[in-house]
Formats: sequence, structure tokens, C-alpha cells
Amino acid sequence: MFVIKADKRDSGAKLGVLRKSGKIPAVFYGAGEKTTSVTLSNTEFKKIWRDAGESSAIKISTGSGDVNALIHEVQVDPVTDEPIHVDFLVIDMKKKIKVKVPLVFEGISNAVKSGIGNLVKVLHEIEVEALPSDLPHSLFVDISKLETLDNNILVSDIKLPAGVVAITNGGDVVASVVAQVEEKEEVAAPVDLSAIEVEKKGKKEEEGAPVEAAAPVKEEKTEKKS
Repeated sequence: MFVIKADKRDSGAKLGVLRKSGKIPAVFYGAGEKTTSVTLSNTEFKKIWRDAGESSAIKISTGSGDVNALIHEVQVDPVTDEPIHVDFLVIDMKKKIKVKVPLVFEGISNAVKSGIGNLVKVLHEIEVEALPSDLPHSLFVDISKLETLDNNILVSDIKLPAGVVAITNGGDVVASVVAQVEEKEEVAAPVDLSAIEVEKKGKKEEEGAPVEAAAPVKEEKTEKKS
């Protein structure tokens, strides 16, 4: 099991100062444990996170006692992509739990290699149930089975370790191959230059036409009564 050392953290500790010193603020809770604030080594946590992911049990050693947990949520800096806060979910190692495990695609599909189709990855993770000690870090999907456009890989085709049961529907498609569609280049319609010239010429003639003089208005004489 993965083990990470954690130091208890005071509620008044300045998080910015901790991060600058190479520490990550974190918290663990669940399974009857009270919410506890701790700090972790940035370097150590990133290694554990890379190797364990969010589906493998981790032992958090605080000096005053150990707890078993899963990485539940990691907040990262939007600019540096560095982890800035971690939530751990404490688990009971004797009880089965449900988690989502990432899929790793391996192998070469003859259908893709021959150029008759493109690989489509429908699912990137599936939900499984197992004891925490049996949970896999990832599951492998062999795409070499995709030899024709009619082939699919289903959840039921994924080989699961002993003690692990898939919760995701076994009939769901994980990956398939779809036929390649050639993009036809759109040909622009030819421009009729003569029509444009005629239109422009007509417009100029219209603009240069003399304006007809308005007809004079006859004045009506009124007779004066004596």
C-alpha cells in the first residue's frame, strides 16, 4: 500500500506561506473519522498521486495514528497546474467500495492500421466494486481485437483482477472502429464578371442621367370684388 506522511495543521496557518515552503494543505474525513486538517510534502504527494491515482488505497501517517483513504479531490493552480489542496476520503479496509477506475488502451488495431477506420474511445473509465486492498490503479483494454468495422470492445470484455466486479453495464461499448470519411473539397462557383460589369455600367448611367425639370406651377388669379 502507498504511504504518505502528514503533519497536523492549525486552522490559523497561512496557506500561502505553507505552499511557498513546499507544503500542500490537505484534509481527511469519512468512515467515522473527524475532519482533520494536515499538510503534505508537495514532492511526495505528486509521486503518490501519479502512482496511486484516485482508485488505490493510501495510508496517511500522522504520527499519532494512521488512516486509510482514497484521494477524493485535488485542486490545482490554473496557471502552474500544481496541486494546491487535497481532500482524502477515509475508508474501511474491510468494506467493499465503489470507485471509477481509468482505462488504459494498449495494442494495435488492424482496422485502424490498414486505414479502413478510425478508433473511437467511448469510455475512459468504468465503475467497479471491490475491497480497498483489491482496487486496481487502472484497467487495460486490448484494442488489437478490433480487426474490422463490425468489431466492438464491451465492458464485459475487460479482464478484471480477482475480487473486482464491474458496476458499469457489461454491454456498454468501450471502444469501436468507424469508417473513415473522406472530406470533399468544396469548389467555389465561378463568378460571372460580365454580369457584374453590366450591372455596374447600368448603375453609372442611372446616376449620370439628367434630372427632368419640374413643370412650372400656374398661379391662379383671384378676382377682386368691388
